[in-house]
Amino acid sequence: MAERVGVTPRAAELIRELRARHGDLLFHQSGGCCDGSAPMCYPAGEFRIGASDVRLGQIEGCPFYMGAAQFEYWRHTHLTIDVVPGRGSGFSLEAPLGVRFLTRSRLLTEDEFDELEGQAK
Repeated sequence: MAERVGVTPRAAELIRELRARHGDLLFHQSGGCCDGSAPMCYPAGEFRIGASDVRLGQIEGCPFYMGAAQFEYWRHTHLTIDVVPGRGSGFSLEAPLGVRFLTRSRLLTEDEFDELEGQAK
């Protein structure tokens, strides 16, 4: 089954650690505010999802969203959430740990794209 978003083993481990500390989480792919275009991690309920946000899927049981306007640019890509050393935005839960989430992307195959677009209908 095709997916729009996935996670590396290292990022999955960090997400599990953050869930143990903070409870349920959600992710939102930043569109350039605060920390470029980084995936931002929040405690569930601390970030308001709007009517124009698109749910891309989930990673480690956490919903992952992106704004609709940004999604139009990214709809042909698969996002892989990774974690790297360095300090990201102060708003994302991993920031105090000296690491930051990072989005890696690749183009969806034609079959993946067709499957995902069919699911959206």
